[in-house]
Amino acid sequence: MRFVENTLKILVQYRINDLERLTGVKAHTIRIWEKRYNLISPSRSTTNRRFYSDTQLLKLMNVSTLLEHGHKISHLAAMTDEELVDQLDQLHKFPSGSTVCAAYIHDLTTAMVGFNEQAFTETFAAATTELGFFDGMMNVFYPFLRKAGLLWRTDKAVPIQEHFATCIIRNKIVIATETLPLAAPDAAKYMLFLPPNEWHEVALLFANYIIRSKGYATIYLGQSVPYEDIDVAIETANPEYIFTFFITPKPVEEIAVEILHLGTNYPNSKILISGDGTMLNQISITTDNVAYLKNVDELLGIL
Repeated sequence: MRFVENTLKILVQYRINDLERLTGVKAHTIRIWEKRYNLISPSRSTTNRRFYSDTQLLKLMNVSTLLEHGHKISHLAAMTDEELVDQLDQLHKFPSGSTVCAAYIHDLTTAMVGFNEQAFTETFAAATTELGFFDGMMNVFYPFLRKAGLLWRTDKAVPIQEHFATCIIRNKIVIATETLPLAAPDAAKYMLFLPPNEWHEVALLFANYIIRSKGYATIYLGQSVPYEDIDVAIETANPEYIFTFFITPKPVEEIAVEILHLGTNYPNSKILISGDGTMLNQISITTDNVAYLKNVDELLGIL
């Protein structure tokens, strides 16, 4: 599979912090490369605001990926765009375990930026065929989502490219989950939901897939579920585990009240919470049946 090349037809303007988030290169480093190597050169708006183009973003993504695999910035800065793509192709032709995952992550990011659904879907299919869906999610798609800021993003405005990628991955996870066998009648039950005004569903869907793949039963309630409905569902189904995420910014005092409500009202269930660490790390959990899961590995550790 060849790396996705720059075939963008649209023009999107990026700030330097957008480049930092999508490439992993610090803004300070980007500015140094601009001055020292003339790697990319920002344009200026009528108000003298710096911005970057799709082409510049993609070039920086290519450079960032190659740097992770031993290349030197001085060497990469001297290459043409075509030579950079040729170097990236070598990651596919002569892959190692980490190299092939980095290559897929790069291709997904490039396809996301260009709204290239065909390239995104082909990369998704290639990765899951080579690695399997579970390992593909763990080693390619989960890191991609983290890199793009889709799972734990706290900004109120999410770039439209990320909405595009989220919708595709969401559908892929739903389809993959539907192919899993049903749990045994006596399997432990996990109830998963997002509390009111939480809409970032990809992380919850991924957790649902992981739990189902390990043979447990899940009751998936979805996004922004009112607490009165959550209470009815818990009282009716009596799940052994309750799993929810807190991602959207709000006062930590409100989150603490919601967690306390679940922990005290349902002492016979284990309450699992996850989400934005900048908020959750400020909360002191006082009920024994509540656990804060910081990452996927901690979820796997209890399954």
